[in-house]
Amino acid sequence: MKHRFAIYRSLISVLSACLFLSLTFALTCFSSEAENKGTAKTYTLPQAKPEEVGLSSEKLAALGKFIETSVEEKKIPGAVVLVARDGKIAYFESFGMRDELTDAPMKTDSIFRIYSMTKPIVSVGVLMLMEEGKISLDNPISKYIPELKELKVGVEGPDGKFEMVPPKREITILDLLKHTSGMTYSFFFASKVKAMYKEAGIPSQNYTTEEFVQKMGKLPLAYEPGTRWEYGRSTDVLGRLIEVVSGKPLDQFLEERIFKPLKMVDTGFYVRPEKLDRLAQPGDKRLLNVSTLPKFLSGGGGLVSTAGDYARFLQMLLNGGELDGVRILSRKTVALMTKDHLGPIGNRSDAQYFPGPFAGFGLGVAVFNKPIGPIEPGTFFWPGFAGTIFAVNPNKNMFRILMFQNLDQQTKLYMWRNFPGYVEGAVIK
Repeated sequence: MKHRFAIYRSLISVLSACLFLSLTFALTCFSSEAENKGTAKTYTLPQAKPEEVGLSSEKLAALGKFIETSVEEKKIPGAVVLVARDGKIAYFESFGMRDELTDAPMKTDSIFRIYSMTKPIVSVGVLMLMEEGKISLDNPISKYIPELKELKVGVEGPDGKFEMVPPKREITILDLLKHTSGMTYSFFFASKVKAMYKEAGIPSQNYTTEEFVQKMGKLPLAYEPGTRWEYGRSTDVLGRLIEVVSGKPLDQFLEERIFKPLKMVDTGFYVRPEKLDRLAQPGDKRLLNVSTLPKFLSGGGGLVSTAGDYARFLQMLLNGGELDGVRILSRKTVALMTKDHLGPIGNRSDAQYFPGPFAGFGLGVAVFNKPIGPIEPGTFFWPGFAGTIFAVNPNKNMFRILMFQNLDQQTKLYMWRNFPGYVEGAVIK
């Protein structure tokens, strides 16, 4: 229980910090910091001095010192941190190395593999289709993906006996959005179902999204749909749902409907050749190759992005679905997305990986429903497997982003656990 609570606390610790942008124009502006001259055009939010948005420059400087010390102690090679409030970036800074092997310095426009921070973006895509009347969240996923019609539930008895039984009901789109589908990941804890995932080659970059769901259709669920929360392949299936309903590949849909309207110019499923010199790397290069468009467009973890790009996405959510006159979702749908949909299910002692007594899960994001430390109820957030993490606090009209690349679990926990106090402590009004 103590171990599980430590993991939980680290995930909620997501409070970032940053320095100023050197140049911004209007509400969508070209970033041309001295250190980034000559790089591609990127768009940022307006800038403000911390005190103009109720934050302390002195307290945020202490955050910078914390990150610098973490780099000096070789906990992380480098990082980018960003804090925005009232629609303006108050602190935006880069630290350390973008790539230790080449001594390339980190810059604020460095590109990161964001892994599971892909999930909120794809979930927004699904909700856009809902608003257009093309899907209903209560519909079974098999209505759109017939390969998932005959799923079974894998049941392990106390005597070790394993059997596959029909579920009491089918998986709905809502189940997939809130991770109560019964689909799991193979790398958290151990079970017969997880072992079957591995035997089937899940995950694999060698499948298309269509081939992926065909494989999933032959594998058992870890539990009855709707009965418990477990982090898993649900959002990868939602990526395929978007393709089927929209008639477009997932990368094309996201580019046309989300990235281009929000001016997220550095976000996608791979890094273009002219931008590879901006890609952040851990020292050991254990992360996925993102230099070419992958065969498998993972809706659950395939995107790369920058802090500046992701800030535009978060500001859209904080604004109730709109940014710079472009509406992505209705205010009502954003409210639906960012409220807890788990209830008692999220409080189970055996809920794997995250939800517990302080937080639940919305539609693609985790949501705090009780205060814990400096975190206020209503704050929603989610991390990425390689160290990226964000949190949005609607009560304070602010959000924060921390981006680094490191797969070491203890390092991630250390950074996430120590990060929040610096930013929340900087709030002066």
